[in-house]
Amino acid sequence: MPFWTWAGIKAGRASTQWPARGPDGQEGVLGMPRWQPEACQNDCQRCAESCPTQAIQRRGENIVIDYARCIVCQSCVESCPEGALQSSGDWAFAVRRREDLQWQAAVESEDGRMLQQKIAQSLRRSLHIKHVDAGSCNGCESEIAALDNPFYNLHRLGIFFTPSPRFADLLLVTGPVTTTMRDPLLATWEAMPEPRLVLAVGTCAVSGAPMDAGYAGGTGLDGLLPVDVWLPGCPPNPAALIHALLLLLARQPQRVQGGRYVD
Repeated sequence: MPFWTWAGIKAGRASTQWPARGPDGQEGVLGMPRWQPEACQNDCQRCAESCPTQAIQRRGENIVIDYARCIVCQSCVESCPEGALQSSGDWAFAVRRREDLQWQAAVESEDGRMLQQKIAQSLRRSLHIKHVDAGSCNGCESEIAALDNPFYNLHRLGIFFTPSPRFADLLLVTGPVTTTMRDPLLATWEAMPEPRLVLAVGTCAVSGAPMDAGYAGGTGLDGLLPVDVWLPGCPPNPAALIHALLLLLARQPQRVQGGRYVD
């Protein structure tokens, strides 16, 4: 008998009960930096200068943070002299509208309610996913693979991966959509039956950063496909992926509004 089979039998059931209860497996993992605007100096630009993907910009007296370009490197946290940017455990950054990844006043929209109604009528509690790697570094793929391990056990939530777009409800895309992957991605999308949904996974799929500066890089899915949920991160962890999928199915609430993370 293989060692890991014997170890699994001795340990017993290993799957977490999260999100119903129990640990999410991300204890101590750093998430998106939190911004404390009241601590920010008007003439300081160190965070913007240190950001490798230009996710932070100063416009006059205001700082604009676009989490769609954040790769969670913590450079801004380390460079900020006033502690206005702080490390956090904010990993559940999936949103229905890309605009909600920018630090701004939250704007109400009918899009979320219409999506919830469409999903409730067609998908119920079963979701089949077709994954397309559109030029990823495979960081996101390693986190996606963890969804099927004994701890997360994605199947318990009624969510499955399928090799064929003909049987898929959701197109999950990773990577910045490089030149060579653009046509295969669009062909996969066209092969899916209606209603079909799109989940952009990883910062490069959301905005192209930091790959958008390269000769073969792309700018993500914005303007290419009708994205239903955006999930930044480099890479987003398995719990964030599950939260994004359950948000898509209207089984979990959105935790980010106007760039602000709500505990």
